[in-house]
Amino acid sequence: MEPIRYHLNRPHPWHGLRCGSDPPGIVQAFIEITPFDLVKYEVDKVSGYLRVDRPQRTSSTPPMLYGFIPRTLCGSRVAALSPHAKRADGDPLDICVLSERPIDKSDIVIDVRVVGGLQMLDSGEADDKIIAVLTGDPVWDAARDLADIPPVVIERLQHYFSTYKLRIGEANASTIRDVYGFDRAAQVVTAAMDDYSETYPDPLPKPLGAV
Repeated sequence: MEPIRYHLNRPHPWHGLRCGSDPPGIVQAFIEITPFDLVKYEVDKVSGYLRVDRPQRTSSTPPMLYGFIPRTLCGSRVAALSPHAKRADGDPLDICVLSERPIDKSDIVIDVRVVGGLQMLDSGEADDKIIAVLTGDPVWDAARDLADIPPVVIERLQHYFSTYKLRIGEANASTIRDVYGFDRAAQVVTAAMDDYSETYPDPLPKPLGAV
């Protein structure tokens, strides 16, 4: 029997976990925010722990689980896929995940299937939001493309990202420029993986699976 390996130190969720078992189709998502959260949490890039980014300004809450794909980066390749972007935002690639059963915990890792995405600009920066479904989900696992998701679900996601930074009396800096299916989403995920590899070349700690 193979001995059990214990990790004495928690791996950094951005740098120390795998991108996924079969990217760009099957990836891991590190969840920062759930649909129950009235505060926006974000991984601290140095420590890897969740920190409070800001309270949600409006009554709008994320309609799906929200986080990022480990070992990805929105860099020059991702920006090149967004024709209206001046640059990329320099963060891990964001991902939103559908689950039929409510998941009310963040700071978790889940395996998900990519089905599409939103091409979003935030203050002129490429800030794509990949859309995925929880693998093995009894309702959503059969989805393979955005066309397999009811339009109203995507509309809720568009509304959230169009308003989540809105300040009364100020111009909205966040806009959705396009909604795309799996083929385009696969290009964005691949570009983000390549941007990461170029920016953070080896030697890096060997990425771990879900711990």
